[in-house]
Amino acid sequence: MPTTKKEQIVFGMMMCTGMVIVMMTFNLWHNGLLSKMSALEILLQFILCFIIAFLVESFIVGPVARKIAFSLPFDKSNKILGVLAMSFFMVIGMVLIMSLYGMISAYLANQLIGASVLSTYLHTIARNFSLALPYQIIILGPLVRYVFGKFIKDKGSVVPST
Repeated sequence: MPTTKKEQIVFGMMMCTGMVIVMMTFNLWHNGLLSKMSALEILLQFILCFIIAFLVESFIVGPVARKIAFSLPFDKSNKILGVLAMSFFMVIGMVLIMSLYGMISAYLANQLIGASVLSTYLHTIARNFSLALPYQIIILGPLVRYVFGKFIKDKGSVVPST
């Protein structure tokens, strides 16, 4: 949907905000930390997580996902298939990297003592993917595309009448 670099940044920020809020809340809740952290700690965690997610999405996962999704043999004029392919590969890449970020955060907070790193990482990927993919495809993706199309994309194409 975004066609300019500025639109790509706004669209990416909207997607990252929605994904980080839900995934961070889910993971803090799952690890029993949501009720143990202050509002300031949660806000700081959100800001750090958002910055990392936005940079990863913009410079690593986004370009790779786009390349993979649009190299698949499907009718490129079918926008729904394009959106689904792009969403699928974006979620895979972001879950792989952001689950690693989450594990590093947990390690630094001394929450992984005695745990197998590989099994914890695989479990975290499975748990995050099971929420991220349906949330992205069913809720956030359509919502962000609607809001972006209605309030961001249309603003640049409106020609004032005289």
